Amino acid sequence: MKRTDRLLLANAIMGQFLSGFATRIFIVSLPTIAATFHADIIAISWALIAYQLAGISLSVVFGRLGDVHGRYAIYGGGFAMMALSSLLCGIAPNVVLLILFRAVQGIGAAMIASAARVLAMEAMPEGAEGRTSGYMTMAFHSGLLLGPPIGGFLIDFVGWRSIFFLLIPIAATGVLLTLLRARGRRAEPFRGPITIDYVGAALLVALTIMLTALLDQRAAQMIGGGRTGTMALAFAVTAVAFVAHESRASDPVVNLSLFRIRMFTWSVLSLLLVATATSMSTFLMPFYLQDVLHLTPSFMGLVFLAAPIFTIACATLSGHLTDRIGPQIPASIGVLVTLGAFAIGVGLRAHSSWLWAAALLGLMGLGSGFFNAPNQTAILVSVPREYRGFATGMVQTLFGSGALLGTSLAGVLMTVLFRYHAENPEIGAGAGDPLAFVSAMNAVYVVCAALMIVALGASRLRGRDKIAGPEPGRG
Repeated sequence: MKRTDRLLLANAIMGQFLSGFATRIFIVSLPTIAATFHADIIAISWALIAYQLAGISLSVVFGRLGDVHGRYAIYGGGFAMMALSSLLCGIAPNVVLLILFRAVQGIGAAMIASAARVLAMEAMPEGAEGRTSGYMTMAFHSGLLLGPPIGGFLIDFVGWRSIFFLLIPIAATGVLLTLLRARGRRAEPFRGPITIDYVGAALLVALTIMLTALLDQRAAQMIGGGRTGTMALAFAVTAVAFVAHESRASDPVVNLSLFRIRMFTWSVLSLLLVATATSMSTFLMPFYLQDVLHLTPSFMGLVFLAAPIFTIACATLSGHLTDRIGPQIPASIGVLVTLGAFAIGVGLRAHSSWLWAAALLGLMGLGSGFFNAPNQTAILVSVPREYRGFATGMVQTLFGSGALLGTSLAGVLMTVLFRYHAENPEIGAGAGDPLAFVSAMNAVYVVCAALMIVALGASRLRGRDKIAGPEPGRG
């Protein structure tokens, strides 16, 4: 039996940890950076949008490049770009350059994310794919857990620029580990005609940028309401062109025939549904805790720790179950637990105890811990080996798209439902009319629960087979 490549596994875990850590440590710094540069919320939010855009639009492209040319150059290059861009962000003199450098940082993060899970699977013995995904889920959520407290401490006692400088040695260590591992046995690149579908890649990037502009409310405000219809039409035309091109391309960046694989297709759909619903809940909960229950921001931060703690605690157990019995049952358990969390959301009231909100977040974390490892394993291992980088990129794109879709959908639904319930529809949804806010939020949680029921059906339809990757060339 193949022994575990501990150096490669540690390197992959570091990349996954950095992805979560870099995302969350920046978010807590947004108000401070905005005050430093005298920027409004729309301007500073583009530092976040630029990073997200790169991850959503380029993860699939870099994943496919890694499939064709080998993953070490992509992975090590991602760490190097993260180190350089973090330095540039730390010394940025104005908000415009910060946004530009954050876009570069997002490109580096996309390069890392597109290869990390596949390299982790290459480091582990056959039959341990579920356990490997459990390790990666645990690493990512550990980064999410540690980012806010460490970021808050650095901002208070050193300054906001230090959060970027902290990322440099972590990324530099990733470069070193990648170089050390690359000197040994290299991962096998795709054997066959080496071509890259650059037209397809460009169309995919254009599609994701337009989708972000349509779904992200901050981006929509920058575009202007009158241009939204034009953007939607352009998106539809580009989508048709993309499908037509990929159907004809000899080596497409998105191989549409992969969607004929049952486990891959239903796992992709269930991931999009879960990511959308959990994003809706994550968007609403801070407003409920602070504006309705009147919790302080610091105490609210402690309540939010419930989700990553439960995710980390059960991720490896879920991975072990996946290896033993296949992904269907543990992933379905995760969906059911998340459905239970949303049932609590339907029952929340304006005077509920914060413990109910903590229970909701804890169940969401538990559901995530059970769902993510088997579902991501199913997506990666159900496709031919030469498309595993593409599959990893697809996971990242789905997470990002689900987050955007969930945030946008929650915002629209809350606006409409609040106006329906409020005595004065002209006031904004929030503390001005807490009863109307909670009634609208309860209805949104009904929508979240409905999405989970559909996701449960998709999870069941993936089949009860144990994980067994297809032979190269299938699909």
